[in-house]
Amino acid sequence: MADQTTVQTEEKNWIDQPEEEQRQKPRRRFIIIGVAAVVVVVALLWWWHSTYYEDTDDAQVSGHLIQISARIAGHVTKVNVDENQYVDAGTVIAELDPTDFETAIQQDEANLAAAEASYEAAKVNIPVIHISTGSTLSSANADVSSAQAQVVQAQQQLQAAEAAVAQADANNKKAQADLQRYTPLVQRDVISKQQYDAAVATANANQAALDQAKANLAAAQAAVRMARDKVTSAQASYKNALTGPQQVAIQKAKADQAAAQVEQARAALEQAKLNLSYTKIIAPTAGIITKKSVEVGQNVSVGQNMATLVSLDDIWITANFKETQLAHMRPGQPVTISVDAYGGHKYDGKVTQIGGATGSVLSLFPPENATGNYVKVVQRIPVRIDLTDRNQNSDHLLRPGMSVIPKVKVK
Repeated sequence: MADQTTVQTEEKNWIDQPEEEQRQKPRRRFIIIGVAAVVVVVALLWWWHSTYYEDTDDAQVSGHLIQISARIAGHVTKVNVDENQYVDAGTVIAELDPTDFETAIQQDEANLAAAEASYEAAKVNIPVIHISTGSTLSSANADVSSAQAQVVQAQQQLQAAEAAVAQADANNKKAQADLQRYTPLVQRDVISKQQYDAAVATANANQAALDQAKANLAAAQAAVRMARDKVTSAQASYKNALTGPQQVAIQKAKADQAAAQVEQARAALEQAKLNLSYTKIIAPTAGIITKKSVEVGQNVSVGQNMATLVSLDDIWITANFKETQLAHMRPGQPVTISVDAYGGHKYDGKVTQIGGATGSVLSLFPPENATGNYVKVVQRIPVRIDLTDRNQNSDHLLRPGMSVIPKVKVK
């Protein structure tokens, strides 16, 4: 009964309220409901974004900074670029005086020609020595055979001379014996004077024949010694001729040495030509010239830095994500990149690498946490992000060092 009275009282008050207030109440309800809906939507979007995306404002564009230096020492005659000038790959940045290097090429060309001539001469001598040593070997072998035959012949003649001596000695002994027997007989006139004289003449003739046979024996013995000496000499010549293959090998080695000298001279010539080409300092890739320190008239040394070339074609994003953001981050995940310099201009990329250590560990002086004052700090790990299409930066708007905001879709 009391509830019914309350309802009736409210209806009475509603009827008694001004008409404008009756219209404002439904509006307030709609506003409250709308605000609540917006809050819910924002909360849902934040939850969805934090769950499916990870982003950071600690990120910047990275690229290659190429130090342009001289590969040879020389005197600068031309400088063809200015500070902050864009150059294409192959553009001549500076030129060195080429006079000394042109002279070196001429000298190396002459050395190469001399080495090639020496090689040709050594190469031609190989067949000549091969034929000559072959002929010498054949001749020496024939000389050995001939000398050995002469030894045999001389030995036979020696044997004949020895036999002749023996025969002459026997005849002489008989003749001398006959003479000794005839001498007393002639004294007693048993035999005639003529017979005695004939015995004397025969004894003298046999003695002369014995002397001649002995002389022939000595000559035959000398001939045997000479024939044996010829054999020794012919054998020595034959042994020397046997070294023919070694002589050919030596000549081949000389030819190989000459060929190596040719290659050495050719390499020196190529190096001289390279040094001449190094007198033109060229840009290895397209980019912007910065920190130019080379001037005309300057003497530069090997490795001296002349300028810095900032490459604009090969760039990437280095994003330092908190370690708590890496739980679901993997290489290959898509990334949307906003560039601060261009009002949030968007680029498409992908995660390619996740750093192997935190930035603090990679710093020059890593922190020491061995003391008792350790305070846990969320660390950051560098993540490399590459553009999915390099043509996105064909206008070269992205420059190393620019601040960007990458948003990685992790789910």
